[in-house]
Amino acid sequence: MDFAAARQSMIDSQLRTSGVNEPWVLARMAAVPREDFVPRSARAVAYTDRAVPIGGGAALAAPLVHARMLAEAKPNSNDRVLVVDGGSGYLGALLAGLAGSMTVIAADEAVRVGRKGDFTLLLVDGAVEHLPDALAKRLADGARVVTGLVDDGVTRLAIGRKAGGTVALLPLAELGIPRLPAFDKPKVWSF
Repeated sequence: MDFAAARQSMIDSQLRTSGVNEPWVLARMAAVPREDFVPRSARAVAYTDRAVPIGGGAALAAPLVHARMLAEAKPNSNDRVLVVDGGSGYLGALLAGLAGSMTVIAADEAVRVGRKGDFTLLLVDGAVEHLPDALAKRLADGARVVTGLVDDGVTRLAIGRKAGGTVALLPLAELGIPRLPAFDKPKVWSF
């Protein structure tokens, strides 16, 4: 398979047609080979417009999800980025070299008690029901957040900021974003 041609087709037929036209985003999407982040048996479908299962219940999100996340995040050389990895490592690879520093953690680590941090940008590679206090605590006041958000089973791309010790999120667009079960709200009984 000609992966370079598949990458260019992804950019032309999925990203550009969906409004992702920032040259730097398209350059990163062209430079990082998605086929390297899926099992060998799934390489042929690495550029489809759907999530690709990668094992252990994890999935590589569709290309549009990652492109939109990058475009909304607008990382810069002053950013201290915290990436919550959805299991593939792809989002961290896309961000490499775009920010001043980057730390990548697993989803299960993100929900554990964390120490106070000074990250200026948080990207969560998956959809969450909520952002736990342990994760918000790692962010500096004013930090930007880009994540998927699950609401009644519908996943949306969301952006937000940390202010006054809490993170507020604004849903932007419905996208098929793989859910991160580690961020599910505790189940409670209700009528």
